Amino acid sequence: MATMETVSALVLGGGVGGIVAAHRLRKLLPAGHRVVLVERETRHVFAPSLLWMMTGDRSLASISRPLARLERKGIEVVFGEIEEIDPVERSARVDGRIFKAEFVVVALGADFAPDLVPGLAAAGSTFFTPTGAQAVRAGLERFRGGRLVLLTAAPAYKCPAAPYEAAMLLDHWLKRRRLRHRTEIALYAAEPGPMGVAGPEVSAGVRAMVEEKGIGYYPEHQVVEVDAAARLLKFSNRGDTGYDLLIYVPPMRSPAVVRNAGLTAESGWVAVDRNSLATRFERVFAVGDITSIPLKLGKPLPKAGVFAHAEAEVVARNIAREATGRGASVAFDGHGECFVETGGGRAGFGSGDFYAEPLPQVTLHPPTWRWHMGKVLFEKSWLWRWF
Repeated sequence: MATMETVSALVLGGGVGGIVAAHRLRKLLPAGHRVVLVERETRHVFAPSLLWMMTGDRSLASISRPLARLERKGIEVVFGEIEEIDPVERSARVDGRIFKAEFVVVALGADFAPDLVPGLAAAGSTFFTPTGAQAVRAGLERFRGGRLVLLTAAPAYKCPAAPYEAAMLLDHWLKRRRLRHRTEIALYAAEPGPMGVAGPEVSAGVRAMVEEKGIGYYPEHQVVEVDAAARLLKFSNRGDTGYDLLIYVPPMRSPAVVRNAGLTAESGWVAVDRNSLATRFERVFAVGDITSIPLKLGKPLPKAGVFAHAEAEVVARNIAREATGRGASVAFDGHGECFVETGGGRAGFGSGDFYAEPLPQVTLHPPTWRWHMGKVLFEKSWLWRWF
């Protein structure tokens, strides 16, 4: 028979949003309030650095930390598989233990689903996971030239800049190994342009960065099947194309436990109030990639760690205010930023207001070594600050 435990705040997921929410809740709530974080993985991986892991510039150990370290900060960490979520009762069952909470924060992110494209998983590798980044690295070490294809298998994915950064980092990697002149780099994208949600100027700017390096860019190519044996990509209404090495960004879907709980809307993601991140269930909030926040231009807010972080700060402060009666309410304002690695120790930087109407107001700063060093320092500070 399952045991029942009562907690003040239950945070589901140990990614960026979950870690920030748990930290802030532990700091803001009185000592007698239990803050529990549930995660199936034992280590937190700093996802932006997987690009550097792909090129051999980082190891898994250098970009990850044990989640158990959070317990030193007073956060109870429960490792296990979430079997069921009941948003009405504000409870979750984890490996036979039931946690019933006064407040719930759902931060379970998005699941990768390469199976949605027949043949994709067997044909290539993705740098979006540690295992995938290691596989990409191994493939690069065997590569001696030919046609290297990067593919976004769906129009929406985590970190809109990532595939474009990957293409430019691989351009530099190949130059260092004197293979660039023997390699064609082609980027096939399901979307109509890079980082379209940031507005037409940013999109054009990123495309120019990519094409200036001699990288072929082919937008609006939706892959429908991959023939691994023939090394052939098949697109809807766009014909076929071959490859010698395939690196892909997989499709995504919300975790089954979230869908089964009735938390998702027609979009397939959790609908939240764009300012408070509240769901339709009382005292149940959702942050990060699991959510879908529509913008005026017809696209959703990007799935990126910078937004998960800011949303978690808002949710934690508002929960603490409701629980203690102290402090002022706060709102998520849609501001975000990201680095855009271009290779050779340089990076661009985009930032702005994604809630601006009718279009987001985002500025893209050209690549310099300073922005690259900014990303390096951010990586180090994140892992130090939260662990």
